[in-house]
This record gives sequence, structure tokens and C-alpha cells, in this order.
Amino acid sequence: MKSVSVSAVKRVDLGKKEAKLSRAAGNVPCVIYGGKTNQHFAIKENALNNLVYTPNVYSVAIDIEGAIINALIKDVQFHPVTDRILHVDFIELVPGQEVNTKIPVVFNGNAIGVMNGGKLRKTLRKLSVRATPENLPDNVTLEISEMKIGEKIYVRDVEATNFDILTAATAVIVSVKTARGAEEEEEETPAAEAPAAE
Repeated sequence: MKSVSVSAVKRVDLGKKEAKLSRAAGNVPCVIYGGKTNQHFAIKENALNNLVYTPNVYSVAIDIEGAIINALIKDVQFHPVTDRILHVDFIELVPGQEVNTKIPVVFNGNAIGVMNGGKLRKTLRKLSVRATPENLPDNVTLEISEMKIGEKIYVRDVEATNFDILTAATAVIVSVKTARGAEEEEEETPAAEAPAAE
């Protein structure tokens, strides 16, 4: 999994007043779980924007005043009106210790069914997975070029190597729906044989 680095400062006072002052200074209060102890710190809001407002998932090397901890974003709290980031929970990545997270689904190609007038429906854009940090994939890539009208790709169709998929196996990831005016796709048939010479 791709990694990015961010700098952070420790939080000493953990009350609402301190959190409000931290946000006013352009910082976001954060906490990290999963290690030996929970750690409280703050990260510049503009540094978090690139991690939060993206479909990609990254491991984050957090430099807390010289101590580097590798982690994943677990949960984000947003302001109900402005949608600004209010608080971020991280989970520490410990080598050999499995973690749960969500990874994006990447769709490759143009489905035959869409070119024939069907409509591509992407039902799931992320899958829940479990793996050790060293085996966490950046994404799940699906080739959809051969999909015809009426066809679907289920979670059970995804090949998972060195990680487990937690999303229900029967869930549909992507499908090609019939649209008004869509052409019927015909299987290729062998050319008719020429009549035998008499």
C-alpha cells in the first residue's frame, strides 16, 4: 500500500477548549489506537485534506515530534454545516497484526454492453478487507471490457491474494443494466456452409 508522511504535534490538554483553539489555528485534533498506548496529537488541516478527500487509501507515516508511527485513517468526523474535518481517528499498523479497512475498486475498460446502449451501474466503489500491513493492497482492479447487458460481477468473483474480503460474497460490485433502445448482443455463429457441388 502506498504511504504518505505527515507531521504532527502532541496534544497535552485534551478538553473541548483546547480542541477549539487547535482548530482555530488550522489544526485537526487526532488520536491513534491499536498500539501499546493511545496517542493524541494534531495535524495541519491542509495536510489531512489530501488524505481524506480522495477515493484512494494510504498508509500514513505520522511524525509526532520525531517519533514515527505508521497508521491508517479509521474514522473522520466532519462539521455538519461546513463539512470541515473536526477529528480523525487512526489505527496503528503493527507488522504481522491484521487490520480491517476499506480499499477502492478500480474499473478497467469499456463494457461491450455499454457500447450497445446498456448502462453501467457501479454498486460498490470500496470493499472491506482484512490483512496484515505488508499485504494490504492499494485497490481491487476489475476488467469490465467483456461485460454484456445483463451481466454482473459479484464480490465472490474477486481474486484475493494474501488478504480477506469482508464484504458479503453475494454483493454486486458492478453490472450492465438494460437501457431503452439498447441493442441485443448476439453470439457469433459460424458462416453457413456453401452447398455441395452436384
